[in-house]
Amino acid sequence: MHFCIMNFTKTQTSLASHLECSKCKKSYSLHELQTFATCCNKPLVVQYHATESLDTSDLKDRKSTMWRYREMLPVLDDANIVSLGEGMTPILPLKRLAAQLELNDLQMKDESLNPTGSFKARGLSMAVSKAKEFGVEHCVVPTAGNAGGAMAAYCASAGIKATVIMPSHTPKIFQEECQYFGAELILVKGLINQCGALSAKIEKEQGAFNISTLKEPYRLEGKKTMGYEIAEQMNWQLPDVILYPTGGGTGLLGIWKAFHEMIDLGWLSADTKLPRMIVVQAANCSPVVDSLNGISKDISAYTESLANGLAVPVAFGQDMIHRVVRESGGTSVTVSEQEMIDGVKEMAKQEGVLVAPEGAALWKAIPKLIASGEISRSEKILMINTGSGYKYLENLN
Repeated sequence: MHFCIMNFTKTQTSLASHLECSKCKKSYSLHELQTFATCCNKPLVVQYHATESLDTSDLKDRKSTMWRYREMLPVLDDANIVSLGEGMTPILPLKRLAAQLELNDLQMKDESLNPTGSFKARGLSMAVSKAKEFGVEHCVVPTAGNAGGAMAAYCASAGIKATVIMPSHTPKIFQEECQYFGAELILVKGLINQCGALSAKIEKEQGAFNISTLKEPYRLEGKKTMGYEIAEQMNWQLPDVILYPTGGGTGLLGIWKAFHEMIDLGWLSADTKLPRMIVVQAANCSPVVDSLNGISKDISAYTESLANGLAVPVAFGQDMIHRVVRESGGTSVTVSEQEMIDGVKEMAKQEGVLVAPEGAALWKAIPKLIASGEISRSEKILMINTGSGYKYLENLN
């Protein structure tokens, strides 16, 4: 792949300083189009010159999108921002469901209201913006569904060629979405790891920028804005527990990164008690849960799930996910396919929200976590619903 090197001469709004290997901390240039850290074969993470001169009051009159946290995002020139209005999704109280389980405080951040109907819009807005900044002409992504549609939309807005590689069993709505946005769609028999292998081949042969999960450093930066929003929307008082549906885990890692950046900025006090981060996976495909529990399985043991985003048999950032769970005092749990179906229906009937199966998995995980003593009924619990249930109706029938 050809690496572009850009010389940015205009005044930089971003406080981004460099990229860093997530394992050994080796520095990489922010001014070259990077993929992952070749030193350790691990994800690269953007680092910032966080300064306490940046105050929360500065946010007051800014647009209600993820770009309100502009200084802590890695795009160097505003002209390169590719935005469709992503971010600042609502946090909804789930009072009827809370009463059902005798919970004091149950809330849900509803990412289904992002462009293209999922949280993937955040990461792809950022990654495509950086691709535009470096003059990239072709992007490729392996996807279980939502990431493909998001990349196709943002590439369409940026005028960049898009190739989306998707499992052939993915519901047609995800396939058609990519085609409507003008992307080249390639269907592969298997799970997202097979799609990833083809994506790497296209990267090598055609020079496309490969936007695989954590194989580039920018999607993480878009996803982390969920953490900034959670703090701001909750008046800088964080929940006790955050439940996150974990496939590749970028959102979980991003939220945790955001909390630490806000401590560096002085937006959160140094002694802030950070939430326990809880990984929720599909019982059909639970590599992170298994590894956290010391269980080793062959990759072939993991199969597809009706929650497309959870059908990730290998997470490139798995060691990073482990670190967040352990640092936060969190845990992990699995939910069956039938439980997810039941959860979607229960949440729709009780709260009027049609969530993705990934979001419903969180609701069905809570009784298990209460029973195991991992969650107390008196705690403030936040679920992250990552996408719209409307796109999954074909899966639920």
